[in-house]
Amino acid sequence: MTVRTRVAPSPTGDPHVGTAYVALVNSCFAKKQGGCFVLRVEDTDRARSTRESEEAILESLHWLGLAWDEGPDIGGPHGPYRQSERSASYREHAAQLLAEGHAFKCFCTPERLEEMRVAQRAAHQPPHYDGHCLHLTPREIAEKEAAGIPSVVRLKVPSEGSCIFDDLLRGRIEIEWKTVDMQVLMKSDGFPTYHLANVVDDHAMEITHVIRGEEWISSTPKHLLLYRSFGWTPPAFCHLPLLRNPDRSKLSKRKNPTSILYYRKQGYPAEALLHFLGTLIDARNDDQGLIGRGSSTRERTALLLEHFGEQFELTHISVGGPVFDIPKLRWLCGQWIRRQTPAQFLQLLHEWGYEWPRAIAPEKREHVARVAMERIELLSDFAPLVEFLAEPPDLARQDMALQNLPEEDVRGALESAIENLIPLVGDSWNQAAIGEALKKSAGDAGFKLKDVVRFFYVAVTGKPTSLPLFDGMEILGKEESLRRFELAVEKLH
Repeated sequence: MTVRTRVAPSPTGDPHVGTAYVALVNSCFAKKQGGCFVLRVEDTDRARSTRESEEAILESLHWLGLAWDEGPDIGGPHGPYRQSERSASYREHAAQLLAEGHAFKCFCTPERLEEMRVAQRAAHQPPHYDGHCLHLTPREIAEKEAAGIPSVVRLKVPSEGSCIFDDLLRGRIEIEWKTVDMQVLMKSDGFPTYHLANVVDDHAMEITHVIRGEEWISSTPKHLLLYRSFGWTPPAFCHLPLLRNPDRSKLSKRKNPTSILYYRKQGYPAEALLHFLGTLIDARNDDQGLIGRGSSTRERTALLLEHFGEQFELTHISVGGPVFDIPKLRWLCGQWIRRQTPAQFLQLLHEWGYEWPRAIAPEKREHVARVAMERIELLSDFAPLVEFLAEPPDLARQDMALQNLPEEDVRGALESAIENLIPLVGDSWNQAAIGEALKKSAGDAGFKLKDVVRFFYVAVTGKPTSLPLFDGMEILGKEESLRRFELAVEKLH
């Protein structure tokens, strides 16, 4: 048997990091077993599904380095891979369920269903369909259809006993049938719900292992009932723990960003986010030796995926639910950035879409990259850190009031700096010589460098901290650095 897994996102919004997490598990499991990984788009929600969302999902997963063997963008022998293109199959299977007595037509109006739910809530009962249309006669059904009353197709569910199944991660699970709702399988618009389409497609695409989030555990009895009704052998099921916020609640955009597009826009390197998702699957993937391997983004993500696949075991996944810890993710991004060469970092910036200010000459960019890499965690941190190289700070007098030092002392330190920097010419304008000159300037003014260095920072960059000061001044050049010191002195007159 060839192992076949799938991920089946719904294109109804921004691509979710949870989709990438589930896709990574399915990909690793299939590759470890020498099998096939399929991507299927579940776009039967006509009101919310968009092609733009589908394109964003595929692009985001590709950006992370994930690839699939069959899918809507590359085709395959089990297509089509969009549910909206498989409507005829769902109608045929729904008709089969009706004909064989495994499903029934329900003509209940939305108003009646809402009244039913209100009454159930008042009685402290879980919401469920009450079987009102379950025993309609063929004549009653024909009369309602002749009157043009819309209907849905619902699944017949046993009223006694339990559904028992084995979960590859959680072991034996037992759910009483009386807690399982008579699920709508076909909506009144002729489109299937997730439950029917999912089962029909997984069977048609020969999926052997359904690996999905734990929120689908309660739906598994419905799916197994459909497999039994059709006479099909069900796949193996594995329900993954949900990603969690630090407070252990379900990861949601109300508490944390969940869109892959957000992380890409904010400058999280793709390979760092992929590495982080790998640590959520298996703590052994939290290996600093993985960071920085490979000369390009594509090569680095490929090596990561190869490593994850080689050591992947479902038994290493904790059912407790991994925490999507953004501070840890940011830290990991910083580690990835610092393991790059300046040339690789410049390539990351280019791929992210950073545009260099004209004022920063191309020949200076590797130097800028080398000193900036040590001080950022995200690519988006780069621009604010180096903006002073392109634009001089717009200083006001109060900008120099950083410590309890009289203005005349600050002015004296700045004037001393100008005097000691002027003699540096040619190759002597370098960060080492600049550092010695500023140390001497502080001493000449009666201070240690640490006492006045923040004033120097503000004069040059407009901020109390920025790039290493001496490197920043070397990159700016002598003329511009002196001009900024002189402007700062003017503000104190």
